[in-house]
Amino acid sequence: MTMSAPTLLYIDDDGALARLVERGLTRRGFNVVHAASGEDGLRRLREGGIDVVALDQYMPGLDGLETLEQIMAIPDAPPVVFVTASQDSSIAVTALKAGAADYLVKDLQGEFVPLLHVAAEGALRQAELQKAREEAEAEVHASRDRYAALAAERELLLREVNHRVGNSLQIIASLLHLQASSAAQEEVKAALTNAMGRVAAVAQVHRRLYTSQDLKSVNLQQYLDALIEDLRRSAEGNRMSRLTLQAEPIEIDPDRAVAIGIIANELVMNAVKYAYPDGAGPIHVELAARSDDLVLSIADEGVGDKARADPRSTGMGQRIVAAMASKLDGCVERDLAHAGTRIVLRFRRVVAPAGGTSVAAAS
Repeated sequence: MTMSAPTLLYIDDDGALARLVERGLTRRGFNVVHAASGEDGLRRLREGGIDVVALDQYMPGLDGLETLEQIMAIPDAPPVVFVTASQDSSIAVTALKAGAADYLVKDLQGEFVPLLHVAAEGALRQAELQKAREEAEAEVHASRDRYAALAAERELLLREVNHRVGNSLQIIASLLHLQASSAAQEEVKAALTNAMGRVAAVAQVHRRLYTSQDLKSVNLQQYLDALIEDLRRSAEGNRMSRLTLQAEPIEIDPDRAVAIGIIANELVMNAVKYAYPDGAGPIHVELAARSDDLVLSIADEGVGDKARADPRSTGMGQRIVAAMASKLDGCVERDLAHAGTRIVLRFRRVVAPAGGTSVAAAS
């Protein structure tokens, strides 16, 4: 109930009874305004300043139910206590369904006034609770809207960041490619080409995130496919013409996708450099799920273990693969049963607790 005395509008064509109501409720802390008809009551309501309405059923012109219907159509209408001399319970049910907060039966001597006082205070409390509930719900909805707007803005900014980072890394990769093309020494050309592939592997993740619906994961099948296409375009002659990919559509977080891409890049470039001394040959990249593990393998049908003794090897590829495998908490092994060279990376689909990492030789 409001801090100041609440104002009750009593709508009834019985003037004597209205005076009894006014005296009785005034003593109980209410201000009482009387309207002698439904039409007068509606006019008074539109003037404002009414906290609660007591509405009689039987009146000339608009009766109580008709007046109640029009009161309920007024925006922010005050609660209504429906009052009638009739004992017909169907009227009570109809009034409550139409929106009345309470219902009571009156008598001509005014003995119902204490009951009206209780009903009016109850209607006011109910109205205040309803208002508080609506305000709380409105605040919840507003908070959700603000959160959704902030989340959308954050996602847009993340996409823009990934777009710019991807573009910047691609520019760096292109510059390295140009530098490698103009390098006179084969060792310098190879080092620049390797660096270009590593940068491109990271750039490809950012491009995936920019175009993806989900900024929290990368589809490894699509990522590796794009990465291999980049390698094909950057290769000289037909050295990667028989490079193939077989992968399942596996989602993984971006940080680990970068590590996987760098490992794939190193091992593919390793196979290109050392597996086929006399020209190009098949190189197969495979990615599959095995229970809780993911398995990435890069295989060729070349010279096999002879590649490990190649004097051109600097060991940089091995160190990079070891570092990325450690980041994945995985292990890298050489398949000794394979005729050529097959390197297998095994790691958990979900990040596992810290553990040991074994890395076989990678040139």
